[in-house]
Amino acid sequence: MPPLSDDTVLLFYAGPPETDRWVKGDRYLKPMVRPLYRALTGRQKVSGFQVAFEGLVRALRRRGLDVRVNDRALALRHPEHPVGVAGYPQILDGWRLPNPAVLGPGLLDHPSLAPRLMDDPRFRSYIVPCGWMDEMFRPYYGGKVVLWFSGLDTSEWRDTRGQEKTTDILVYDKIRWDRDRLVPELLDPVLAAMERRGLRVEVLRYRFHDHAAYQAALGRSRGMLFLCEHETQGLAYQEAMASNVPILAWDNGFWLDPNRPRWEEHPVPASSVPYFAPECGEKFRDVGDFEPALDRFVAGLDRYTPRDYVTRELSLERSADLYMRHYRAAAAREPVAAGA
Repeated sequence: MPPLSDDTVLLFYAGPPETDRWVKGDRYLKPMVRPLYRALTGRQKVSGFQVAFEGLVRALRRRGLDVRVNDRALALRHPEHPVGVAGYPQILDGWRLPNPAVLGPGLLDHPSLAPRLMDDPRFRSYIVPCGWMDEMFRPYYGGKVVLWFSGLDTSEWRDTRGQEKTTDILVYDKIRWDRDRLVPELLDPVLAAMERRGLRVEVLRYRFHDHAAYQAALGRSRGMLFLCEHETQGLAYQEAMASNVPILAWDNGFWLDPNRPRWEEHPVPASSVPYFAPECGEKFRDVGDFEPALDRFVAGLDRYTPRDYVTRELSLERSADLYMRHYRAAAAREPVAAGA
């Protein structure tokens, strides 16, 4: 049988396992009811793993590659051809395909969940989406750790700078944990500081909006305050940057996942804006340095050029090319060095 074309990309993805929540057997109804629920409530409940995988597929197809998803029969007929394995970790349970594999995006929150994973000779590289995760995974997986980012489609997220702006600061509230403490200690004080300055403010809470509502909010906003404990990539703030909306980011400096003590004894350095540069906006560590950062941000709103950064560093084309370097290296048995 002739080998597959080098332009054929075999990807495998598994979403989160469905479980019963209210009554026995309701897991079978969830996939049918979920789209209606989202339409009625306007809530986004697509996982970050799914968004990253869909971004990968889009980037590769934009590059003219022939992407096949979950085509097990084709992979079995061509055991020499590499595969990409992404999504939730249960996809690796009993993994039997003999093909050389690139693991990720997605999979593990921490490498201690599967410390010997990369001992499997089929698994040639393990994707992490940013530098601080590279530092966390490298002690376990060594040189098999590679970087890849999900690219931004700037034809979908258009430059909004020329639109009429009725909001000065869009507050993107993605505070996920310890809200009983962080709302009064962080969110409320920063809102009060902006109110004292007479800024026009709109608050959008993570998962309590849909795609269209977010795009519309970006279109009417001069800048965005991004409140999130940490991000492995952070597509929401990058979508804002692609829309040429500058970012003022709370960047506390550490990984605040409440599961961290189960895996790491000491604090882990992390960032809420792992892809960022001075042209994108400003950062602050805590409430104590918020107001000086806010004043710098407001003064520079017309000077920042975040869309230029996205176009240069986070394009779909760069994302596809980087993934294909790792993918083709898998067939050659030599993973690309991290950071390449």
